[in-house]
Amino acid sequence: MQADEINPQAQAAVDRQDRLSLPHSRRGVKLLRLITRPAMWIRNRNPPRVGTTIDRRIPSPEGELDARLYLPDTDGPVPTVVFFHGGGFVLGSIDTHDWLCRHLTRESGCGVLSVDYRLAPEHPFPAAVEDAYAAAEWAATNPDAVNGTGTIAVAGDSAGGTLAAVVALIAAERDGPEITYQSLIYPAIGVEERQDSVQENTGIVLSEDDMEWFNRCYYVNDIHRRNPYADPANACDVSGVTPATVITAGFDPLRDGGNAYAEQLVRDGVSTRYRNYDDMVHGFITFRDVDRAREAIRGVGADLAEMLTEDGPSGDLR
Repeated sequence: MQADEINPQAQAAVDRQDRLSLPHSRRGVKLLRLITRPAMWIRNRNPPRVGTTIDRRIPSPEGELDARLYLPDTDGPVPTVVFFHGGGFVLGSIDTHDWLCRHLTRESGCGVLSVDYRLAPEHPFPAAVEDAYAAAEWAATNPDAVNGTGTIAVAGDSAGGTLAAVVALIAAERDGPEITYQSLIYPAIGVEERQDSVQENTGIVLSEDDMEWFNRCYYVNDIHRRNPYADPANACDVSGVTPATVITAGFDPLRDGGNAYAEQLVRDGVSTRYRNYDDMVHGFITFRDVDRAREAIRGVGADLAEMLTEDGPSGDLR
């Protein structure tokens, strides 16, 4: 499940990323969020082209959320992928994942609705889950507002992958919106300290302290961590959830948890496609200069196109 060494392009990206350490305080997190905003504005100045983008507000249990709708360059309504960004439930935004969402739109031929759910530590569990489910429910019941056909998928990376899986589980258990597919990109699901991937890869992108900080901010206590709507690996039965793609990375501490959840889905009879990128690291699918990130995006997009559209177009990645 792990190559002999990290892909050189991914290693270079990790080295650049390591220049800015993750703060483990509320004040530090707020400062990092402020720094990230202008940095993302500069980074996203020349984005990959899609048909159109629409920034809007959508309803949530505690008011309204920012969301960005990406639509492909095509006529007529299209299926909708509701996307949740990564960032440990503490960081990340629509802007940090703009490049990825644009390429998912191009590769899948679907509309992508990227959602800025509430973040911890200001808003711990279950705030992000409530927002994510409300967004999926809104997109399903308001297809005209997203130029949609009414066909819905959920997707996300890291913490966002966890939210996508949880939304799929809640929808199945509560007879909620009909979700056709779920794409879980190195989700933070079923991660345990004794797992080989945690023991071997802690410190590569994610340190032990980083993961503990995220957990404290989001879950607050162990009771919440055992809730299936916080971590779907705790669910006794996931047989009712929609088919899935699960992606992991060989040098990711979260790898074995993601692999175990893919196996859990299969055991419960859920059609599941599992891909492990053995020379990659956590977060790699957002690395713009890594060829295998583009390969992974094409794979996710192809799965969504196959499951949601009759003829999903494929565009070049840049």
